[in-house]
Amino acid sequence: MNRNQGNKAPNGSDSPARNPFEALAGLGDLPAGPAGPPDAAAAKISQRGQKNTNRGRVDIVRQTAHRGGKGVTVAKNFVGIGLPEKQALAKLMQKACGVGGTVKDGCIEIQGDKREEMKRILTEAGFKPVFAGG
Repeated sequence: MNRNQGNKAPNGSDSPARNPFEALAGLGDLPAGPAGPPDAAAAKISQRGQKNTNRGRVDIVRQTAHRGGKGVTVAKNFVGIGLPEKQALAKLMQKACGVGGTVKDGCIEIQGDKREEMKRILTEAGFKPVFAGG
Protein backbone atom coordinates (compact mmCIF):
# COMPACT_ATOMS: atom_id res chain seq x y z
CA MET A 1 0.00 0.00 0.00
CA ASN A 2 1.45 3.36 -0.92
CA ARG A 3 0.74 6.73 0.69
CA ASN A 4 -2.09 7.73 -1.61
CA GLN A 5 -4.06 4.50 -1.17
CA GLY A 6 -4.64 5.23 2.54
CA ASN A 7 -6.67 8.38 1.77
CA LYS A 8 -9.29 6.68 -0.40
CA ALA A 9 -12.78 6.05 0.90
CA PRO A 10 -13.66 2.47 1.88
CA ASN A 11 -16.14 2.20 -1.01
CA GLY A 12 -13.33 2.63 -3.56
CA SER A 13 -14.05 6.24 -4.64
CA ASP A 14 -11.31 8.85 -4.78
CA SER A 15 -12.91 11.16 -2.17
CA PRO A 16 -11.38 11.05 1.33
CA ALA A 17 -13.05 9.07 4.13
CA ARG A 18 -16.26 10.44 5.58
CA ASN A 19 -16.03 12.71 8.64
CA PRO A 20 -17.56 10.88 11.65
CA PHE A 21 -18.65 14.19 13.23
CA GLU A 22 -20.62 15.62 10.30
CA ALA A 23 -23.88 14.25 11.71
CA LEU A 24 -23.41 16.46 14.79
CA ALA A 25 -23.68 19.62 12.67
CA GLY A 26 -27.43 19.08 12.35
CA LEU A 27 -27.95 19.23 16.13
CA GLY A 28 -28.42 22.93 16.77
CA ASP A 29 -29.83 22.93 20.31
CA LEU A 30 -26.76 21.60 22.14
CA PRO A 31 -25.69 23.55 25.25
CA ALA A 32 -22.51 25.57 25.09
CA GLY A 33 -19.43 24.10 26.68
CA PRO A 34 -17.60 25.59 29.65
CA ALA A 35 -16.55 29.21 29.22
CA GLY A 36 -12.91 28.58 30.07
CA PRO A 37 -10.59 26.85 32.48
CA PRO A 38 -11.60 27.10 36.14
CA ASP A 39 -9.58 29.71 37.97
CA ALA A 40 -7.20 28.73 40.76
CA ALA A 41 -9.08 30.75 43.41
CA ALA A 42 -12.23 28.69 42.92
CA ALA A 43 -10.29 25.46 43.42
CA LYS A 44 -9.26 26.44 46.97
CA ILE A 45 -12.81 27.35 48.00
CA SER A 46 -15.24 24.63 48.96
CA GLN A 47 -18.56 24.15 47.20
CA ARG A 48 -20.41 26.07 49.87
CA GLY A 49 -18.37 29.20 49.19
CA GLN A 50 -16.22 28.97 52.31
CA LYS A 51 -12.48 28.55 52.44
CA ASN A 52 -11.33 24.98 53.11
CA THR A 53 -10.30 24.94 56.78
CA ASN A 54 -9.94 21.18 57.24
CA ARG A 55 -6.87 20.13 55.29
CA GLY A 56 -5.66 17.66 57.89
CA ARG A 57 -3.43 17.45 60.92
CA VAL A 58 0.19 18.62 60.77
CA ASP A 59 2.69 17.83 63.53
CA ILE A 60 5.10 20.56 64.65
CA VAL A 61 8.25 19.24 66.33
CA ARG A 62 11.41 20.95 67.63
CA GLN A 63 14.56 18.95 66.90
CA THR A 64 18.27 19.31 67.65
CA ALA A 65 19.56 15.86 66.68
CA HIS A 66 22.37 15.68 64.09
CA ARG A 67 22.58 19.46 63.83
CA GLY A 68 25.43 20.28 66.18
CA GLY A 69 23.12 21.47 68.96
CA LYS A 70 21.27 23.93 66.72
CA GLY A 71 17.51 23.69 66.99
CA VAL A 72 15.08 23.55 64.09
CA THR A 73 11.31 23.45 63.98
CA VAL A 74 9.89 20.76 61.71
CA ALA A 75 6.36 20.55 60.30
CA LYS A 76 5.57 17.04 59.08
CA ASN A 77 2.80 14.58 58.17
CA PHE A 78 1.26 16.73 55.44
CA VAL A 79 -1.50 14.86 53.61
CA GLY A 80 -2.72 15.71 50.15
CA ILE A 81 -0.39 18.53 49.15
CA GLY A 82 2.47 18.47 46.70
CA LEU A 83 6.01 19.72 46.80
CA PRO A 84 5.29 23.14 45.19
CA GLU A 85 2.73 24.00 47.88
CA LYS A 86 5.12 22.89 50.63
CA GLN A 87 7.83 25.09 49.15
CA ALA A 88 5.44 28.05 49.04
CA LEU A 89 4.50 27.47 52.69
CA ALA A 90 8.19 27.19 53.65
CA LYS A 91 8.97 30.47 51.90
CA LEU A 92 6.08 32.17 53.70
CA MET A 93 7.30 30.82 57.06
CA GLN A 94 10.88 31.93 56.38
CA LYS A 95 9.75 35.48 55.66
CA ALA A 96 7.40 35.62 58.66
CA CYS A 97 10.04 34.23 61.05
CA GLY A 98 13.02 36.06 59.53
CA VAL A 99 15.11 32.87 59.38
CA GLY A 100 16.19 30.25 56.88
CA GLY A 101 14.55 26.95 56.15
CA THR A 102 14.04 24.18 53.64
CA VAL A 103 11.80 21.33 52.53
CA LYS A 104 13.37 17.89 53.11
CA ASP A 105 11.72 14.49 52.77
CA GLY A 106 8.25 16.05 52.64
CA CYS A 107 8.82 18.03 55.86
CA ILE A 108 9.27 21.78 56.26
CA GLU A 109 12.29 22.69 58.41
CA ILE A 110 12.65 26.22 59.80
CA GLN A 111 15.74 27.29 61.74
CA GLY A 112 15.26 28.06 65.43
CA ASP A 113 12.36 27.55 67.81
CA LYS A 114 9.52 29.08 65.77
CA ARG A 115 6.65 26.79 66.77
CA GLU A 116 4.11 29.54 67.50
CA GLU A 117 4.76 31.34 64.20
CA MET A 118 4.51 28.08 62.26
CA LYS A 119 1.24 27.23 64.01
CA ARG A 120 -0.26 30.60 63.06
CA ILE A 121 0.75 30.28 59.39
CA LEU A 122 -0.47 26.67 59.11
CA THR A 123 -3.79 27.59 60.73
CA GLU A 124 -4.25 30.42 58.20
CA ALA A 125 -3.52 27.92 55.41
CA GLY A 126 -6.34 25.65 56.64
CA PHE A 127 -4.33 22.98 58.47
CA LYS A 128 -4.75 21.81 62.05
CA PRO A 129 -1.26 22.10 63.61
CA VAL A 130 -0.47 20.05 66.70
CA PHE A 131 2.64 20.36 68.87
CA ALA A 132 4.15 16.86 68.99
CA GLY A 133 7.06 15.51 70.97
CA GLY A 134 8.48 16.64 74.31
